[in-house]
Formats: sequence, C-alpha cells, structure tokens
Amino acid sequence: MATERWNSPIKVGFEEAGARTVNGPFDALACLSDLWPAARGLQYLRARSVCRAALDGRKSVEEARAEFVAAAQEAKLKVH
Repeated sequence: MATERWNSPIKVGFEEAGARTVNGPFDALACLSDLWPAARGLQYLRARSVCRAALDGRKSVEEARAEFVAAAQEAKLKVH
C-alpha cells in the first residue's frame, strides 16, 4: 500500500536532484527508479525488491528502510 511509512524518514542527497526526504517504500521506489545514480549494485536490487514486498505486505516497512539505506550507502549517497 502506498501509504505505508517508516518510523523515521530518511533524507538522501542526490547530485542532480538535491536532497530528498524519503518517508516509506513507495517514496523509496520512486527514488530508486528516477533519481538513482547509473551504477547499480546488489544492494540496489535488494532494496527495490524489498520495497516492493513491503508494499505488498510480504516484508515489513522497516526491512525496506534498512535495505534502502544499505543501497544508498552502496551508491555513496549522503544519508541523514
């Protein structure tokens, strides 16, 4: 469900788009598909998969949050 939110939002710095606040798996998927750097690794794929699963109710939103943070770190994005 698109209204699922994390307990604590994440602010991610993107080079061209500036800082974005990500509130949940739906926002995370938008960032992963629209704003992510060209270099995409294993953590990116895991984050995308787990965020989709969280929206379907197969994973928790906090699991999706952890995977999204790991993907951002893998991409060397600033996370606050």
